[in-house]
Amino acid sequence: MNRIAAFVGICSLWAPAVPSEEIHSHPPPEKLGRVSFPTSCAPGVARDFERSVALLHSFAYAASEQSFRRVAAADPSCAMAHWGIAMSYYHQLWSPPTAAELRDGQLEIERASAMNRGSSRERQFIAAAAAYYRDTDAAPPLRAKAYADAMAQVARNNPKDTETQVFYALSLLAVAPPEDATHSDQKRAAALLEPIYRTQPNHPGAAHYLIHAYDSAELAPRGLSVARAYAKIAPSAPHALHMPSHIYTRLGLWDDSIVSNQAARAAAHDQGDQGEELHAMDYLTYAYLQLGRKSDAEQVVTNLRAMGGSAGLASDLKVGYAATAMPVRLAIESHAWRDALELQALPASAPHVAAIVFWARAMANARSGRPQAADADIAQIEACRNRLQAAGNAYWATQVDVLYKEAKAWQLAAAGSAAESVQLLGQAADQEDAVEKLPVTPGPVVPAREQLGELLQQQNQPERALREFRAALALAPGRRGALLGGAQAAEAIGDSQAAAQMRAKL
Repeated sequence: MNRIAAFVGICSLWAPAVPSEEIHSHPPPEKLGRVSFPTSCAPGVARDFERSVALLHSFAYAASEQSFRRVAAADPSCAMAHWGIAMSYYHQLWSPPTAAELRDGQLEIERASAMNRGSSRERQFIAAAAAYYRDTDAAPPLRAKAYADAMAQVARNNPKDTETQVFYALSLLAVAPPEDATHSDQKRAAALLEPIYRTQPNHPGAAHYLIHAYDSAELAPRGLSVARAYAKIAPSAPHALHMPSHIYTRLGLWDDSIVSNQAARAAAHDQGDQGEELHAMDYLTYAYLQLGRKSDAEQVVTNLRAMGGSAGLASDLKVGYAATAMPVRLAIESHAWRDALELQALPASAPHVAAIVFWARAMANARSGRPQAADADIAQIEACRNRLQAAGNAYWATQVDVLYKEAKAWQLAAAGSAAESVQLLGQAADQEDAVEKLPVTPGPVVPAREQLGELLQQQNQPERALREFRAALALAPGRRGALLGGAQAAEAIGDSQAAAQMRAKL
């Protein structure tokens, strides 16, 4: 059995080899962190196998697949290479595999299983992946639960093996219910990962998944040190450069988020990873807007439009969401209602992505004093919600229902139904607060509770407005709209100290 602890530092991630005399044009050494994953594969592929796993831990899925395929070609008897290919299709914290990826992953794991090679531990890894791919007609959450349950057994059977514990921790994060306010699965995952991170501080998976475990208002402060470390552990992976901004966003550290996402955006662009580039750009837009740097946010959206190609990939959630959310964030947070009315959903958008555009247009009409003009877009939001409910997509159906209630509330306010509008927007805020966001987004365009504060402020209820702004800031610290609204509400009731504190944070 190969026992090579590979510090993956060979060459640039996707850079071609260059002649030895061109020493000054060499790219920096590849840095993906340190992974030790002993297998029964040929000794000659051990280093490449561990590099492939390191890529997988940093969600460099396409590069990981290619790397595992090279391992399989170099050692046709390496069943774990086919396990790795199958795992590269299972994006546990993003979106389920496409039909083609599901089919290909199933073929790869069947190939690995049929080889019946390797140690008991290797066969357990393969069997766990097979649990995910076994019933391709089952709903993705059921397949994810089957995999997590199988990985739980692998972890119990191999309590001292790092990789089993790390992959099990990730599987827990993948099935964590977004409505669980106790974050029990995230805490279980963190309990597995923290000891590994302490003893193996260069392990990319331990650092990466700890950030995800702590990506909530409750737990974010615990993740700050590992967030600052991860980008240094695996700087050759664009996602590793971006991930710290999940914690920075939770804590309102906007300058840090900007630095993180500028680096991630540049690296993703250089490597041709459009999904990761757009994801970083969405977080970057969000952070610029919180600092009042509107012109910088406008430049990011201008760059987005110049890219153009994202429209053809809108069916990919990571691409479609970011490409849709950025111009919506800019228009809505800037109260640029005319710009919002010009927004169009990208072709082939998922209903929960298209709904953001319909919401923006409905908001623009309602906030501009044209409540009846919002009818068509509110009906579109409702249709998107109904489609998601029919498909059994409870999480996104809830998120779109929040958008529906928000748009309807502002329409009611514009029509003169003040009390009813506050009641409905309060329901939306409670609904939104009860579930965690997914990693695909830095947060709602404007949190419902922040909107509730603004609505109350408009209705000359500054004391109630201040309470809502403070509640909004407890969940999303440093948001510019809540700080500005809170300061104005505090001033209106004569609380100069609270107003000064909020303006200082601006």
